[in-house]
Amino acid sequence: MIEVIRTAAQLQDLCETENWRFCFIGGLALQCWGEPRETVDVDVTLLTGFGGKEPYVEALLDQFESRIEEPRRFALKHRVLLLRAASGVGIDVALAGLPFEECAIERSRKLEFPGDTRLRVCSAEDLIVMKAFAARSRDWADVESVIVRRTGLLDWAYIRSQLRPLVDLKGAPEIMKELEERRIEFEK
Repeated sequence: MIEVIRTAAQLQDLCETENWRFCFIGGLALQCWGEPRETVDVDVTLLTGFGGKEPYVEALLDQFESRIEEPRRFALKHRVLLLRAASGVGIDVALAGLPFEECAIERSRKLEFPGDTRLRVCSAEDLIVMKAFAARSRDWADVESVIVRRTGLLDWAYIRSQLRPLVDLKGAPEIMKELEERRIEFEK
């Protein structure tokens, strides 16, 4: 875990030097808001907008090794850049452009991690939105752990207002029902 935090700090230094808007999501955010679990990679959302992603991709590829062939083409097509730090830690960079992603970055804040490291992570509410939207079994377990740990502190109106347009776009309205069922079951 310490290598993951070091890698995140290195990536954060680059983002801050470049004046990029970003926040850590996934396993690092879960360390703060849910039931911590071992994470082996760094997940970050980097606000690039929908045009002009190339300079971000190039700058990141100058600092980190790609995990795949043709990383530029893949990143521009799928809006994800798959990298690896010199330590071997994987880095998944989501090239963000949606209003929700921009909002999540704006709401993020720096929190304390081991080694006196402060990393910019998304809010608990934004993590729930991202995990519910992904809707994989592991993501639902993470949502449940955030609900349990943050009972009485979550802004459910915000969560619903951010998630609803995303699930409409995905064509998966059942996600709203599943989230509400988990809220009722796990918020004590």
